[in-house]
Amino acid sequence: MASTTAMQYLNPNGASVQGRAAMHFSISGAKGLMNVLRTNLGPMGTMKMLVGGAGQIKMTKDGSVLLGEMQIQHPTAALIARASTAMDDETGDGTTSTVIMIGEALTHADELVAEGIHPRTIAEGFDLAANEAIKFLESRKIPITPENEREMLDTIARSSLSTKIQPELVEKLAVNIVDAVLTIRRPEEQIDLHMVEIMHMKHKLGSETKFIPGLVLDHGGRHPEMPRYVENCYILTCNVSLEYEKSELNSGFYYKTADQKEAMANAERKTVDSRCHAIVELKNKLCPEGSGKNLVVINQKGIDPMSLDILARNGILGLRRAKRRNMERIALCCGGEAVNHFDDLNESHLGWAELVHEHVLGDEKYTFIEKPKTPLSGTILLKGPNDHTIAQIKEAVRDGLRAVRNAIEDGCVVAGAGDFESACKVHLDHFADKEEVKNELTPCVKAFGDALMGVPKVLAESAAEGGAAPALRHTLLRNQREGYGTESRFGLDLESGCVTDPVAAGVVDNFRVKRQQLEATAVIATQLLLIDEVMKAGGRGAKE
Repeated sequence: MASTTAMQYLNPNGASVQGRAAMHFSISGAKGLMNVLRTNLGPMGTMKMLVGGAGQIKMTKDGSVLLGEMQIQHPTAALIARASTAMDDETGDGTTSTVIMIGEALTHADELVAEGIHPRTIAEGFDLAANEAIKFLESRKIPITPENEREMLDTIARSSLSTKIQPELVEKLAVNIVDAVLTIRRPEEQIDLHMVEIMHMKHKLGSETKFIPGLVLDHGGRHPEMPRYVENCYILTCNVSLEYEKSELNSGFYYKTADQKEAMANAERKTVDSRCHAIVELKNKLCPEGSGKNLVVINQKGIDPMSLDILARNGILGLRRAKRRNMERIALCCGGEAVNHFDDLNESHLGWAELVHEHVLGDEKYTFIEKPKTPLSGTILLKGPNDHTIAQIKEAVRDGLRAVRNAIEDGCVVAGAGDFESACKVHLDHFADKEEVKNELTPCVKAFGDALMGVPKVLAESAAEGGAAPALRHTLLRNQREGYGTESRFGLDLESGCVTDPVAAGVVDNFRVKRQQLEATAVIATQLLLIDEVMKAGGRGAKE
């Protein structure tokens, strides 16, 4: 009777899946998402074309972009997609690998359930295996020392970029990304990637992308007589209105003669003109005739035409409506500080740059602030012939910046090309046979190791065709078993289709990415295994 009463509260238009069917429902969603993304993994991976409802076309192989742009209906697949993209937002990498490992873990769990092992036991085994895998990961770290820092950072940048853009762009972009991160790094402080401005110009080729240890602003001077190329510049950054402002309340002025009208107009301009004259006086004091020095004013607020004319007559380059995010960058890059008033204005408030020049591209103007004294901010200037190329490079640069930052903050990297996954598989096989592991958990621990092999399996399939892929995978495992307990490393060389040392080949991964992959795989797989009912709400007004 109680169950009948409870049934009355269910929406008759809803849907429910229970028991073994609910678990298979979750597993099928994870496998489906894995099969969609698996061909995109690695530098040999293929691309996907996304077509929007209005005909927009986007081509990419970045797992985070794919999961963010695709419309995923299956609840389990949507859950995995959200978890993977959340990890990408933090670390900048590992999205596709995480989806593959979760899919493989649930696939092997399905086989264990078919053999009669309870999902709760499988979940316990997966948790035990993940904890042991994280301990093993600690032993595989490759430390970054002051002597090898630049080499390791270049390597991690190349490894991140090679999976997302064309090989000919990788080397140039990797150097630019490492230069950018090292420029903004400050001792004993976290690296703030927002201090790297990413600016793009639809111009020339993607290979001409470069890092500028300064800033590039997407606007220029608004007066035809202002200088366009100035050297040895003092930089004044300010947030002061240099334009006529109307009163906040409705007001009116009445006059009887032309002299009264002119007097009121002069009074209105007096405040703004006094600010402009304060700038001119500072310029005349610090940049006398023949000194070769100049003054550049970058204002967050507006500069009206009359104020621009005053600045132009005195040889001052004035930029208005600067973005708020650039105000802090300019101060870090050139020195000085942003001022909110011109009282007691002096040289200590100003920054310095050896060169400021304007570049005109069609209807767009760009102002380059280059060669500051001690830059703590910079700009990566992306170039490309079309929007697709620029968008693809921008996504790769974003991930590359995070990869380099992660390597610096971790102080270490791990070998890539499937080395850790295959070595961990061998380690878990040994660990599962130890007496401290319960007999019923042994197959579950080994199944987790088999799930990790999903990544080398996909890499081998992209490097070899037909029966060569399984043979390559078995060769990798055999080498790992023979080298177990030593410091030897074995990964897949996708170009030659053989096993090699990934560190010598320049393929490394972030330590924190691998750690989060292991944690995410164990947590999400175990939670999905323990779902015994999936209920979908029905619309209240739905027709029966």
